[in-house]
Amino acid sequence: QVQLVESGGGLVQAGGSLRLSCTASGRAFSWYAMGWFRRPPGKYREFVAAISQTGGKTDYADSAKGRFTISRDNAKNTVALQMNSLKPGDTAVYYCAAVWSLGGLTHTVANEYDVWGQGTQVTVSS
Repeated sequence: QVQLVESGGGLVQAGGSLRLSCTASGRAFSWYAMGWFRRPPGKYREFVAAISQTGGKTDYADSAKGRFTISRDNAKNTVALQMNSLKPGDTAVYYCAAVWSLGGLTHTVANEYDVWGQGTQVTVSS
């Protein structure tokens, strides 16, 4: 099973950009579909973006479409979330997650994932 560590969070002004990274340790990273979720202050965890094992398929929450891009590098065991045009509503703790998955699928439901990182805080000021 992989272990996940997120990095890249921080404080940014509205309209700015951040790039989150998630590094996986362990074996067979390329057999895991990956996802990014977030938990805004006082709210439930919500889906942000997902990517299949090979990176050939991606999926985004409506709030992320056109602004966020998920990508992965299986040679480096990393998955990234490039976030542009950030808004105060994007303020949240962002989590990387992994699920053992074959068939080139993306997974958008948190309960489908069985490995989670510790989270990284993203704060967008107005």
